Amino acid sequence: MRVSAAFAADPAVRDQLVMAHVDLVKALANRLRRRLPSQVEVSELVSVGVLGLIDAATRYQPSLGVPFDAFARRRIHGAMLDALRSLDWVPRSMRKLQRQAEDTIGRLRQTYGREPEAEEIAAELGISVEEYDHMLDELRTMEVAVARSFDGDGGMPNLIDLAIDPDQGQQVRLERLELRRLLAQALQRLPERERQILNLSYVEELTLAEIGGVFGVGESRVSQIRTQAIMRLRSLLRPALTRSEAN
Repeated sequence: MRVSAAFAADPAVRDQLVMAHVDLVKALANRLRRRLPSQVEVSELVSVGVLGLIDAATRYQPSLGVPFDAFARRRIHGAMLDALRSLDWVPRSMRKLQRQAEDTIGRLRQTYGREPEAEEIAAELGISVEEYDHMLDELRTMEVAVARSFDGDGGMPNLIDLAIDPDQGQQVRLERLELRRLLAQALQRLPERERQILNLSYVEELTLAEIGGVFGVGESRVSQIRTQAIMRLRSLLRPALTRSEAN
């Protein structure tokens, strides 16, 4: 669609541009929704995405030489992420439980001189293995806390940000290069299967179903193992991040 440099002052032209790109909003919402907890509805993402589209149509200046699709995509996606960040999807009780689990992993690591098994973690927490697995399922929703790491196409979160405690993330002063070095070291300490699942999920970007096919387990089990691996990483990285806070 051809528009003039002064189109933003014409509501009719602006509205025409918005209507011509509603499908872009729906496409971005559907892509982002696949990476989020089940309670996030596509309709909610579309609603805020349309507001981002209207804002883009109002601000767009063709004279800058940037295609409207590219200009609008960033504002639509940004509006969706802003809406997600404004909501706390994880109850405080669940955050507290996650911290307890991470502290338990660290304590058992010191006791055994190795990474503890799921059964050992559950026993130390005073819950059954089934209850521990259910906890891992619930903690999967923590991934929405790092929605800021999604790329412009609604891709996977960044593993570095997943491995940082949400309470520390904004204050961490380590350079990204240093974080990558620490993360690489921590990954080498994980059990082989957990390390492979993280690689397939966050590097190869396979779905849970595809990863389950590789290991011969269901999607739910892959999700539990992946969440447990992230807790191990956070437990391993916390001392370094805490030292950085003190400097």
